[in-house]
Amino acid sequence: MTAGAALPRPRTFVGRDGLLLTADVWGEASSPPLVLLHGGGQTRHAWHRTGPRLAALGWRVIAPDLRGHGSSQWSADGDYALDVFADDVRALVAEVGGRPVLIGASLGGLSSLLAAGEAPRAAIRALVLVDVAHRPDPHGARRIAEFMRQRPDGFASPGEAAATVSAHLPHRPRPDDPDAIRKNLRRHGDRWVWHWDPRMPAGFEGRMDPPGMAERLLAAACHADVPILLVRGGISDVVREDIAAQFCDRVPHARRVDVADAGHMVAGDRNEHFIDAIIPFLEGIE
Repeated sequence: MTAGAALPRPRTFVGRDGLLLTADVWGEASSPPLVLLHGGGQTRHAWHRTGPRLAALGWRVIAPDLRGHGSSQWSADGDYALDVFADDVRALVAEVGGRPVLIGASLGGLSSLLAAGEAPRAAIRALVLVDVAHRPDPHGARRIAEFMRQRPDGFASPGEAAATVSAHLPHRPRPDDPDAIRKNLRRHGDRWVWHWDPRMPAGFEGRMDPPGMAERLLAAACHADVPILLVRGGISDVVREDIAAQFCDRVPHARRVDVADAGHMVAGDRNEHFIDAIIPFLEGIE
């Protein structure tokens, strides 16, 4: 592993309207840039194993907290529309420079797709969509929305939050250290609450597949003049096999790989298999 790859360095970037985005950075400043964008309700710590592994492979890896998540600032007006996130991605790409590769999971993938395929197009080298396509399965989208809406009063301890996550992700082994979830929580009085703006989950399910959005995302994918890889969780209930196949049929420069035994949170479920799945794609980027 190269020097500086194991431990991240903190960095702040500027998103839309001057909003500050907190990020972790791994790897050498001279290495080609790669940006990791987490899903809705997560934080940059979702990539805590992926970031150093990719840095060890020769990338300069940047993993920001999306607006309203983690340590990044919240939208002053409570606006968390997909277009706002896409504008943050455009601003981030411009500040990073060097035509980075974007790897986006769920909300991070949708934001990246719009930023890459709609004007003004972000200057990127390639796009990896992690268990997100043009249309989610309604059951999976509803399950995520219900999880984000529950427990608005928070938890008595990080261990209680960890147990809630384990119940939500029964296919994933329970963590050895329940307190590791602290990075995804913040103190609110004597309670622990999720590390996101409580206004952000409102309407989350409705924003996942509004009328016309599927065609808009497909058009953006077709207009994005870069290689696209769709990484689907093999047991995902959010991106069905037929939807993934339809996406690749409609987008000529897209290809797909499935990660066996991974759900919607592919990197969190099977990180080493996820990295193995994307390495051939990354190595093939000019």
